[in-house]
Amino acid sequence: MKHWTEDLDDDGDEPLVRPYTITGGRTTAGRDDLTLITLITAQSSSGTDTLAERHALQPEHRTVLRMCGRRPVAVAEIAAELDLPVSVTKILISDLIDAGRVSARPPLAFAQNGALPDMTLLEAVRDGLRQL
Repeated sequence: MKHWTEDLDDDGDEPLVRPYTITGGRTTAGRDDLTLITLITAQSSSGTDTLAERHALQPEHRTVLRMCGRRPVAVAEIAAELDLPVSVTKILISDLIDAGRVSARPPLAFAQNGALPDMTLLEAVRDGLRQL
């Protein structure tokens, strides 16, 4: 995905324009349950999405849906893939949650049953954080 600061003039204010437009001017996600390690999973589509609904999504929304369609992905990994600040990524994810397109769950919810966290998940989160 093309970085939002690429191909910009030397004007110092321009890098802030793209994240501002992606989020519709919003600066907070309106949710406090999204952390860096929250897992995002795409909801199975019933095939009823109209062409207009698909085009209403930002390209970044569609990227999140593609990423989360294969396996649950941590918020930090999504931010790294989109090459966007985590705060902007959380707003995009919140949009998708509100639209019923993805679900979010804490990664250690299964640990309440006495299970240990999956090391591959922890390594993936670590790698995502390193990419930020």
